[in-house]
Amino acid sequence: MSTPRFHALLPGGRLSGDWYPGEIPKNIEIGPNCVVDSTFCFKEFRSTARVGLRIGSNVTLWRTSLAADESGTIEIGSDCYLANASLVAARRIIIGSRVFIAGGVTIIDSDFHPLDPAARLADTIALSPVGDRKRRPSVSASEVVIEDDVWIGYNATILKGVRIGSGTVVSPGAVVVEDVPPDEVIAGNPASLVK
Repeated sequence: MSTPRFHALLPGGRLSGDWYPGEIPKNIEIGPNCVVDSTFCFKEFRSTARVGLRIGSNVTLWRTSLAADESGTIEIGSDCYLANASLVAARRIIIGSRVFIAGGVTIIDSDFHPLDPAARLADTIALSPVGDRKRRPSVSASEVVIEDDVWIGYNATILKGVRIGSGTVVSPGAVVVEDVPPDEVIAGNPASLVK
């Protein structure tokens, strides 16, 4: 007996035949016709927000990781396809509608470690097996917004505080560190306009 490649995305559900023994979080709002390939998508989802994940309709999550810290939230519009991407939200990531996110893409809204060398050392110690995670120095986070009709190519990286305007194409491998106006093509590291 074969198992389906995709499963309906339902809050609090387990997936029949799923290779990963996880569960879809309960604190999510999902529109109709949304599918996921495995609960592994939520392995690092720790949001305790009333709604930690909000998804529109007709969205496919394939081999994608949605990681949210306790206070993090992720919003995805309708008619989106996320393929083997990684979204990591300490605060908030917003993705519009009709957005395609290719494999290897990383979208993060925080550095997830201090930038000051002394604070970074203290953070390393706090995270060590003998450390105390409650003593971690604070890190900054700034929401990421991907507007409607954006295409993000393979292995691109979108960093904290960035807004990508509607209709923009982010070329494969681009590292986006600042806002991008609508209807542009960007490429490079750091990404710049090519059109």
